[in-house]
Order: sequence, then C-alpha cells, then structure tokens
Amino acid sequence: MGVLTPDAGTVTWGDSTVTLDVRRRVGYMPEERGLYPKMKVRDQLVYLARVFGVEAAVAGERADALLSDFGLAERAGDLLHTLSLGNQQRVQVAAALIHEPELLVLDEPFSGLDPIAMDSMATRLTERAHAGVPVLFSSHQLELVERLCDDIVLIHEGRVVAAGSAQGMRAKRAGSRYRVGVDGVPHWRPTLAGTDVISTTDEATVVELSEGVDPQELLANAQRAGAITHFSRAVPSLSELFAEVSR
Repeated sequence: MGVLTPDAGTVTWGDSTVTLDVRRRVGYMPEERGLYPKMKVRDQLVYLARVFGVEAAVAGERADALLSDFGLAERAGDLLHTLSLGNQQRVQVAAALIHEPELLVLDEPFSGLDPIAMDSMATRLTERAHAGVPVLFSSHQLELVERLCDDIVLIHEGRVVAAGSAQGMRAKRAGSRYRVGVDGVPHWRPTLAGTDVISTTDEATVVELSEGVDPQELLANAQRAGAITHFSRAVPSLSELFAEVSR
C-alpha cells in the first residue's frame, strides 16, 4: 500500500508492480482510524469517493447504499466522532469500499465490533469475495478467520509458521493424536507402549501415537480402565494450532 518502503523484493498485483495507479484500485483500511472525526459520515464517504474520481451523483448513491448495508443510514448526518467505536469501524470499511475496488486489504476489520455487527461485517465481506473481489485481511480473532478464510497464513514474530486452508492445517497437525474420555477416571493416562500424553483434563486426555501403533489398541487400553465417554481424532482449533506452532 506504500505505507512503508520495502527493504527488498517487489509486490505485484496481477502482472503489474504495485504503483500509485494500482493502489488507486485497491480498497485499504488501516488498523488505526484514517477518517476525519469532525466530518459528517455521509459527506466523508462522498468526499473519499470523489478523491478516487467517482462522479458526485454516483458517489452519493454509493454512500447511501453502503450506509444502509451497514445499518448506519440514520447516522448519515452525524459527525464521525459521535459514533461508537464499532460504528466508526463500519464507516472505515465503507470508506474502503466506496470506489468499488478490485482488491480489499483490511487491517483488523472486526476490531471493536459486537457479535451481531461482526456477523454483519463478515456477510458483507463474503459477498464481495463471492463477487470476485479478493479480500486480504489480518486479524487476531482466529475463530472468525477459520470460519471465513479460504487461505490462511499464520505469522509469529515476523515469520510464517504455517500456511494453507484451516481444514488442511488442522488435519495435518492432528496427525496421530486422539482425544479419549473414560467415565469416572479423570486425567486418565494410557499404559500402552508407543503413546505420549499431550494434555489431560477431568473430561478427556489427548494422546499422540507413535508410528505403527493402532488406534484400536489405544481404545482397548482405555476400555480396560472404564466405560468410554469419548474417542476421536484430536483435531486442534486454529487457536490451538497457532499456540503450538509459535512456541
């Protein structure tokens, strides 16, 4: 986006190096507010659309449509700083969409939103993606990332620690891990050779099997301790996966 100068390498979009002309076709939302707090909400969206070369009448129509989509039509004439942080966030996303970009780059777009507003925002961005506009965003809300994203890159201290689809990364990390619950035996531990206990709670124990150990042997070992309440592959959530790969 040109906010920082790269130390090395190039960034391309399609077949072109990212230049000022290319950036004009991108919808960008910074994490920190980039709007005018003492300007009216609708006027601000119209102004930003005009900066991108959108005709005045069209800019007004788009501003009205976006404010309606984000549930802010009644606040169109209000100064931005009088809105809640969540509503300011919606206006910030609307500003990134006002010129109908061919790519969206959003930094923490769901920050400050309540669950209902978060679902509404997710729906709007998914609609854009389904219309052919790629959406690239960063977020610490990994449950939402897992739900929305086709491709994910996990970064820890500037390094890529995992990449791919959520399902693919989770399945790969699961490997030969199984979650076992034994009725009446909290913190059950297997006595079977070739097993390693990853974690244990009152409800279940996560066990990793060495190569060649049959999961049925683990099940039989647990059955000798009591009635089985749970037995399944231990597929981690994205949050659990990130915690593991970033250690």
